[in-house]
Amino acid sequence: MQLIRRSFPTPSYAASLLSLAVTLFAISPLATAQAWPARPITLVVSQSVGTAPDFIARTLAVRIGERLKAGVVVDNRAGASGNIGAEYVAKAAPDGYTLYVAPSSFIINSTINRNLRFDPIRSFSPVLPLADGLQCLVVSSNATVKSVKDLVARVKAQPGKLFYASPGNGTAHHLIMEQFKLEAGMDLVHVPYKGLTGAVVDLLGGRVDVMMMTTAAAAPQVQKGQLRMLAVVNPKRTPLLPDMPTLAEQGYPNVHGASWYGLLAPTGTPADILARLNSEMNAILGEKPVRDAFAKQGLEATGGSPARMAELLQSELDVWRRIAAVTGITAD
Repeated sequence: MQLIRRSFPTPSYAASLLSLAVTLFAISPLATAQAWPARPITLVVSQSVGTAPDFIARTLAVRIGERLKAGVVVDNRAGASGNIGAEYVAKAAPDGYTLYVAPSSFIINSTINRNLRFDPIRSFSPVLPLADGLQCLVVSSNATVKSVKDLVARVKAQPGKLFYASPGNGTAHHLIMEQFKLEAGMDLVHVPYKGLTGAVVDLLGGRVDVMMMTTAAAAPQVQKGQLRMLAVVNPKRTPLLPDMPTLAEQGYPNVHGASWYGLLAPTGTPADILARLNSEMNAILGEKPVRDAFAKQGLEATGGSPARMAELLQSELDVWRRIAAVTGITAD
């Protein structure tokens, strides 16, 4: 009878195998996701400090840090109509540490700019919608114009003599006003600025006559009596400004002025990190202090699923492609 000898790992060899197994588990996607977040998270804003997406990011950053027990940094990467910040996130590592607070202008830009180095749909993983806002039509409080009817009448009486400002060619403010011009049959001259600040300064100073702004950006000047709001661009009145009539009420129902903000991650971000982010962010957006802070800025906290964010991106892309084709506007 032949004796079969079996060899067993020596203690040192067994320890090495155990160490290897632990190491492999530690670097697996599951373990990485479970450890997240292990370092600070960056919220990228593609607009300057003081804008609506910047306010949203800074308001949420505090609560995200508290709930996830991690540092949160707001990184303003303004420029190129927001494309610099968007591209930075699109090309970032898909590890849950770089996120994009995307404004609706992010989609608009993609319909008029043929040289983007990212895709607005395929380059990002949707997390959730963050907030809805509105665009509004404003003039200086010193202007003699008191209503939309007054404005249209004055422009038609002086075709090509009045000016409207925007924070840049191809921005939402620009395209929405061009829609309004077409609807109202107005000859109003566009003056693009390099950002919102310069445009508002010249509007207050009377060097331009009118402009579209988000209600979030307009609210402080309206409350101070420096700007006069003539209408909000929405199919129906908003509870945030119940006494302000819409452009639709005043005879211009086809002007599309949706203003929204959402959270996106680079494509390839692990599903469990996206799910954790979605859950935590929905909880934060449901908190009364957060909702109240948003409301004071003319914003409505929304929330929702990644699927809802994906649907919003695609539907807005379809709308703005049609508008870009009608207006013929292209990026600088």
